[in-house]
Amino acid sequence: MLNYNEITAKKIIILDKEPWEVLDSQITKKSRQKASNQTKLKSVKTGKVIERTFHQADCVDEADISKKIVKYLYHNRGEFYFAEENDPSARFCLDESVIGNAVKFLKENMLVDALIFDDGEKEEIIGIKVPIKVELKVVEAPPNIKGNTSSGGTKRVVLETGAEVSAPLFIEAGEVIRVNTETGQYTERVARE
Repeated sequence: MLNYNEITAKKIIILDKEPWEVLDSQITKKSRQKASNQTKLKSVKTGKVIERTFHQADCVDEADISKKIVKYLYHNRGEFYFAEENDPSARFCLDESVIGNAVKFLKENMLVDALIFDDGEKEEIIGIKVPIKVELKVVEAPPNIKGNTSSGGTKRVVLETGAEVSAPLFIEAGEVIRVNTETGQYTERVARE
């Protein structure tokens, strides 16, 4: 059980028998009133975002979330296929809505964490967590102009997964770059082909 002041960002709580991720929390105290925790919650299953205020008397359960390493195989018509890390025959399919923003950074044969929610009756995969930094090949980039430096501006490049990110002007098609999956930003150039 979590008290009202322990409901902080990045925790996953149970609210109305559903898992919710805490996006933001702020404890406030107005004059002559008891402290309260104003939170912004995101439904792990649907992606719906709500605001909820918890008071000192409120307690919630922390969600029982476990992780399992799985291998991403391929996608077809909005469905993404995975297999257990050491058993390629144990395949399963997830909808794009379950994967969320991570879909932009999934590369074939990549190992990722499957987030499993256990509500006491059954286990259900509620999300996929990709590594914080991934290396992806640039497949499209506007031409480089002589004189561009690493401290100059940025341009939009397309990665092998179809994701678009802003990268420095000197990045060209065929290069491999490292991208932060939480922010969707370029971090560094890894290699040239």
